[in-house]
Parts: sequence; C-alpha cells; structure tokens
Amino acid sequence: MAITPEKPGRKASSWALILAAGLAISSLLAPAQAAPAPAKSSLSFYEMRTYYANPGKLETLKTRFRDHALRLFDKHGMTKVGFWLKEDGGDGVLVYILAYPSKAARDASWVAFRADPEWQAAAAASEVDGKLLAKVESVFMTMADFSPHPTTESGVLLK
Repeated sequence: MAITPEKPGRKASSWALILAAGLAISSLLAPAQAAPAPAKSSLSFYEMRTYYANPGKLETLKTRFRDHALRLFDKHGMTKVGFWLKEDGGDGVLVYILAYPSKAARDASWVAFRADPEWQAAAAASEVDGKLLAKVESVFMTMADFSPHPTTESGVLLK
C-alpha cells in the first residue's frame, strides 16, 4: 500500500503512525515474559474465629467490626484474610480468619488490641444494651505444604 501525502509534512507523521502501530502489534505478538514469582508470604500462622452473636445482636456486632475492629486489627498487626456470614443469615454467626507471622505475633497482637483504649471504648459502647456474643471459638491453623501460599501487599492478602 503506498502512502501519498496530501499536504507537505504529512508523510513524516504517517510514517510515525505506521511505526507506532507496528510496534504495538509486535508487542502483542511477542511471547509474554513470565512475571516474577510472588514472594512467599511471611504470614505462616492463621486463626479462624467464630462468633456466635446473642439473639438480635448480629447487626450491632457487624457495625462494631465495620466502625472499629477492622481498623484496629490493622493497627495491631493482624492481617485480615476474610469475613463470612451464613448464607441464610441464621443463627447470628460471623466467621473470620486473621493471619500472623507466628503464634507469638498473634498473642502479642491480641494483648495490644485488648489493651487499646479505643477498642475498650468501642466494646463498652456497643454493649450498652447487653453483651453481643454468646460464644467465641478460635481455631489455630498453619498452611498445608500443598496449599498455595498467599502473598501480602499493604496488609491485603492476594491470590
């Protein structure tokens, strides 16, 4: 295909467009370079916590998490993996998983969390009309050797 400029100086800009298009197409056709493998996570200790809310208290519990606990988890070095509710919403059950570098780090984080004046005030304010929790279960876990290890970026777990 021949390019014939209609105006002086147009030939150079047409060639620049053709060159740019060619480079774009060749970059799409070139084999992709493998991305570097993500760094293995320094988080090797996990805790699954199950909260059983007292009747009628689940919404207040969720509000306390949204407004206070999530930020305080970050402040005290607890990495949030995820939070779940039963699909049917029944039984007032909240399950969540936190990650830590070690059991010792977990223990230190919880000591600091419970001693935090902001947490103490938030917990007291949310329980003015009665205790939120009937029961708390905690299960400690480590990653199975065949499981992919998540990596972290800014405290957020990545796939």
